[in-house]
Amino acid sequence: MPSNSSSNARRCSMGTIEAYETAAGKRYRVRYRTPDHRQTDKRGFRTKRDADLFLATVEVSKATGEYIEPARARTTIAELGPGWLEAKRSRLKPSSYRAIDDAWRVYVMPRWGSTPVSAINHSDVRTWVSQLAAGTAKANRRDHIRTRAQGARPKSATVVIRAHGVLASVLDIAVKDRRIPNNPARGVDNLPRKHRKAHRYLSHEQIERLAVASGENSTLVYVAAYTGLRWGELTALRVRDVDALRRRLAVNENAVRVGADIHVGSPKTHEVRSVPYPEFLELPIAKLCEGKTREMILFGDGLGYFGRPRSSGASRSWFMTALEDAGLERMTIHDLRHTAASLAISSGANVKAVQRMLGHASAAMTLDVYADLFDDDLDTVSVSLNDARNAAIAR
Repeated sequence: MPSNSSSNARRCSMGTIEAYETAAGKRYRVRYRTPDHRQTDKRGFRTKRDADLFLATVEVSKATGEYIEPARARTTIAELGPGWLEAKRSRLKPSSYRAIDDAWRVYVMPRWGSTPVSAINHSDVRTWVSQLAAGTAKANRRDHIRTRAQGARPKSATVVIRAHGVLASVLDIAVKDRRIPNNPARGVDNLPRKHRKAHRYLSHEQIERLAVASGENSTLVYVAAYTGLRWGELTALRVRDVDALRRRLAVNENAVRVGADIHVGSPKTHEVRSVPYPEFLELPIAKLCEGKTREMILFGDGLGYFGRPRSSGASRSWFMTALEDAGLERMTIHDLRHTAASLAISSGANVKAVQRMLGHASAAMTLDVYADLFDDDLDTVSVSLNDARNAAIAR
């Protein structure tokens, strides 16, 4: 039986292509079934060839298991982001969560929130990263006005990398949910490099001057400089954590300020540890324990946590004042942790012992963070090799 050449529809085993008239001329609609056998369509094709190609692509994606439902591809970043953030909130410490939440609110949501995941391409993400690094990214009109008034402010490598990481992670969810076939944010090659800040190390004599200048906070300075405890671990110590017989401090908690609140939780690596302190600190630490119950906080009045001293700003902290009085260059309280590592290594402590003292996840991390402290070991290796060679050939 001859075919009807005037028909506006062409049916095939794959689907249906129909022609229809619009004010702009003839257009084509493709009707097809999804993998779960629901009928759907896509219209607006200018030529029948375009419609044929689309239908063929759909059938191939169905056959290979790579089919993406159009409605799911229209999901926006703003719709996926909150669920991803909530999952992170349950796993991360408050301070870590605060950082990614800020990146989401300040950089990702304003730029990408209303964008469907299928409309994001690799080039756009790459451009956004470059704009963030250069300080030219504008999220909204208010940011535009502030940028014009204050001038472009490049974002630090940490900020740019974190913002990109949030976007890429949300898009990872879109890939797993089969909303997009691949992640356009992965493989971006223009992320800025993080440059490790040079560590500041104090000598024994400089620590002494700083402690004396710190007055009533002298013991806190000594403990920080000779145990390497993080600030949150240091200020979370309780009387019960002091083992005077073994001269050990048990690190069980971490007190970190997030915004206006102090959050108390497990140490950074989630593992408790025991850290030794030098004999000269026996008496000062014993005095801190006097008049306090076992559950009271070791430093201060025993009831409230110490706030982290500022390293900059109009109002000087006690730590900044002590540095100036001691004739020392500006540094942060965290630099005392680096000092502890330096003193331990120079005293002959092996890497594993330093790792345990500092609470690093691995000895490799300790070697990586404090590689500069082991430079002298290279000279020792060359000397040892030379001596071994000379001894061998002299036999």
